[in-house]
Amino acid sequence: MRALASIATRQGVFQVRRAIAEDVAHILELLGDDPIGSLRETGADERTAAAFVAIDADPNQLLIVVVDGWEDVVATMQVTFIPNLSRNGTLRAQLEAVRVSAELRDLGLGSALLRWVLDECRRRGAGLVQLTTDKRRDGARRFYEAHGFVASHEGMKLELG
Repeated sequence: MRALASIATRQGVFQVRRAIAEDVAHILELLGDDPIGSLRETGADERTAAAFVAIDADPNQLLIVVVDGWEDVVATMQVTFIPNLSRNGTLRAQLEAVRVSAELRDLGLGSALLRWVLDECRRRGAGLVQLTTDKRRDGARRFYEAHGFVASHEGMKLELG
């Protein structure tokens, strides 16, 4: 497991690396560790295993974990690079499932991770980074706005199943 980067915070130095199959259960724990996520995350099963295999095989997907040492997964994020015809063919990066362990929130790890991800998006040629955040997540909205994100569009979703 090669580190993609090291990021330093007041709490120490953390390693950013691609997620591996053994990380899936830890990622799902992070996704379910809040009032909204706890209602929709049910844990690892054959669907999440298949999703990981598909994500891992797709060169336009970057599923990362942040680890304390090489064992404890303390943050995660999925970045999808989307080739696009609009904006003169601008490559977009979609950030999804951004989570930092509850014990490390508001201590600088999320900001350090976001700075690294934005630099990685630039390095890969993305000209636009987009994300959605649940309207009930006021803290997340303020976090993204503090990092320059603008609520320029109204997002919509339709659950199919």
